[in-house]
Amino acid sequence: MSSSASTPAANLPVRAAAPLALYVHWPFCVSKCPYCDFNSHVRESVDQSAWRAGLLADLAHEAALMPGHERGGRKLGSIFFGGGTPSLMPPETTAAIIRAAEDAWGFTDDIEITLEANPSSVEAARFADIAAAGVNRVSLGLQALDDEALKFLGRAHDVNEGLAALETAQAAFARVSFDLIYARPGQTLVAWDKELARAIGFGTEHLSLYQLTIEPGTRFATEAAAGRIVIPDGDSAADLFEATRAATASAGLPAYEISNHAKRGSESRHNLVYWRYQEYLGIGPGAHGRRGGLATVRRKKPENWMAAIERNGHGLEVEEPLAPHTRATEALLMGLRLREGVDLARIARLGETTIAGLVDLPAIARLEDQGLACRDDDRLSITEAGMILLDAILPIVVRTPETV
Repeated sequence: MSSSASTPAANLPVRAAAPLALYVHWPFCVSKCPYCDFNSHVRESVDQSAWRAGLLADLAHEAALMPGHERGGRKLGSIFFGGGTPSLMPPETTAAIIRAAEDAWGFTDDIEITLEANPSSVEAARFADIAAAGVNRVSLGLQALDDEALKFLGRAHDVNEGLAALETAQAAFARVSFDLIYARPGQTLVAWDKELARAIGFGTEHLSLYQLTIEPGTRFATEAAAGRIVIPDGDSAADLFEATRAATASAGLPAYEISNHAKRGSESRHNLVYWRYQEYLGIGPGAHGRRGGLATVRRKKPENWMAAIERNGHGLEVEEPLAPHTRATEALLMGLRLREGVDLARIARLGETTIAGLVDLPAIARLEDQGLACRDDDRLSITEAGMILLDAILPIVVRTPETV
């Protein structure tokens, strides 16, 4: 359902729940990485003042629909600037958005404000200004600690530049995370063990470690179809996955989600909002949100989003109610990625069904016998052995409308 007007959230019951989260999408990059299927775009120039005004208008629209704490609503517990490459956003734009968000909703005392950044020297030079704007956590896209791998991945930085940016980030921000991509073509277990040990040695509180996947529509998909890229087979990828989790756990950075590892208490609070299926607001091109039982989607192409801002005062393309079972299914699919698992009773209430209508209980019992799942009263979680098979387990466990 397309929408240029919305039902005020003030007309919906405001639940006493977790703080709200805000996602801000900055869609521009210097270049498009060959593995990336995110909503990112390369443009010769960007009208920064127009984009600042557009993002602030989109934020104001959400604020009018979802009340802040002064109007009986909730404060923001996290803001996440994602992309694209939001470290290309002028720090004054970042600061303006943070100020507007605080004015609209108010902040919890421990608000987490994260910005994704590329580890180039140009962007690292902005880190102090970004921190001064109010960002207190940075997620750095190192992606590899090997120059040949970085070249293969289409990254503009080399290892030395990336590590210099990491050092600058650790000096500028209270909390630092960085990403690495493994299971690259030709990567051996010994080589990854060495690279991961080096990464852990930098002492950050959080690591996001992703297996390379070939996403449809990317340049890597074209290369793979032509046989020019061959990623490790299933057994080799499984060995790399298990080694990753063992090494991070041993170093005090256990996996709390299938690809995310952190010291206790240093988990990404913003991403936990998604995985725990709590409410979040999304602004900027292509941004998704879950507000008051509605799914919201912004227009994806930057030019179309900007035209919608000028026409309607917001970038919404879709705003539609989610059926109870859809909400429950989404909550299960997200929550079972977490080590903590899910509260089946809570999700059954969300789906207006019973636990038996939500999940296949005999299938869960079989998975428990195999050591792949654990059910403790209403709590269901996937075991360490099961996480590697999560993609196969989910359709077995989760009842969809077709299977009910």
